[in-house]
Amino acid sequence: MINQRQKTVVIIGAGFGGLWVAKELSNTNYNVILIDKNNYHTFLPLLYQVSAAEIEPEQIASPVRFIIRNTKNIRFIRGEVTAIHYANKTIECLGQHIPFDYLVVAAGSVNSYFNISGASQYSFPLKTLDDAMILRNHVLSCFERASFIDDKNQRKRLLTIVIVGGGPTGVEFAGALAELVHGPLHKDFPELDYEEISVCLIEAGDRILSMYPPILSEYAKSELIKKGVNVLTHANVSKIEATGVYLNDSPIIPTETVVWTAGVKGEMIKSDCNLKISTNGRIQVNDNLNIPGYDDVFIIGDLAQYSQDGKTLPMIAPVAIQQGKYVGRLLQLIAKNKKAKPFHYKDKGSMVTIGRNHAVTQVAGLHLKGYIAWIIWIFIHILYLIGFRNKLFVMINWVWDYIFFEKSVRLILPRCCDNPDNTTCKRRFPNNHFCN
Repeated sequence: MINQRQKTVVIIGAGFGGLWVAKELSNTNYNVILIDKNNYHTFLPLLYQVSAAEIEPEQIASPVRFIIRNTKNIRFIRGEVTAIHYANKTIECLGQHIPFDYLVVAAGSVNSYFNISGASQYSFPLKTLDDAMILRNHVLSCFERASFIDDKNQRKRLLTIVIVGGGPTGVEFAGALAELVHGPLHKDFPELDYEEISVCLIEAGDRILSMYPPILSEYAKSELIKKGVNVLTHANVSKIEATGVYLNDSPIIPTETVVWTAGVKGEMIKSDCNLKISTNGRIQVNDNLNIPGYDDVFIIGDLAQYSQDGKTLPMIAPVAIQQGKYVGRLLQLIAKNKKAKPFHYKDKGSMVTIGRNHAVTQVAGLHLKGYIAWIIWIFIHILYLIGFRNKLFVMINWVWDYIFFEKSVRLILPRCCDNPDNTTCKRRFPNNHFCN
């Protein structure tokens, strides 16, 4: 039972930021309440591999209660925070008011569709485990349907997959998907015409991976093209319909599968505070990651708008992890009446894989590409996966894929969104598919 005489820290979100705050505060004198609408932590950098049938969802997810099992001062609540009352220092969750002495908001981000007509209704997001499973089911179902359809136009539409967004997620998913559809699925469906299978990556800017040097962007583009991906730059999506995508108001690209990886925004929670919010839904914070005027409230991760050296920090896992560690240590210093230095992000590098044997990496000022970058990518992602079991099974799947050129998880598992009559769901996908 939690000792109520101790100071209480409420953490909203069990993603990278929130979880690392909890880790820093484990077995301290703080009462810690960790809240998330899911009872698991998702390793988001490998989420695209679930949708590309490379690994199972449980291999990149860890139960929160398992992670905090050996801590005496952390309590987990599975629920959604519906409101924050900064004035009286409480949050609303599951119909109850939970008081706090310190609040850490690490709610993460949601997709931003830039007011593009049909984007939220007819494209598939890739932000959660549910999204990944829905997308995997849909892609595999499209191939199954195409295998017995005689209408050439409809078959071509089923076998065309369009990915919107040439950032790291779009590039990694495009590479993994190309290896899936031109490899195992091509062998599984010999009745299909190989030339009818198409994977298209769309980027509004002048190059993919714009945050990387041009030489690495060009390398990534070249490798995707070799894998059969049609890479389109300077391509603005103007409208998405159930049967295709419009670019720059040009004729439609016929497809029943549009994957949205083009942008995200902070996930806002209703509150009684007049917050300074940027256009991408992020909250302005000060040097200690506080809301100005509220020293007992911290905003971290994708939701935090923090500038360093004149640049806003990106919405990536390393930033959230470092901010989580910083806030956890800062709260320990506060308990000792000590002050901390302002938060400073240490960029340890970034990396993107483009499939088998190919990746691009920026580490310590070095720009690497090819096999060496790919090996570094594998090592880093295995290192940061939570739980020995997850590390082991992901490695087994990767080795199996590498040796036998097979994706081991090509299963269509029944879900609510696969039932066209399920009209109680909140989000509708193409072909009258629904999902909660």
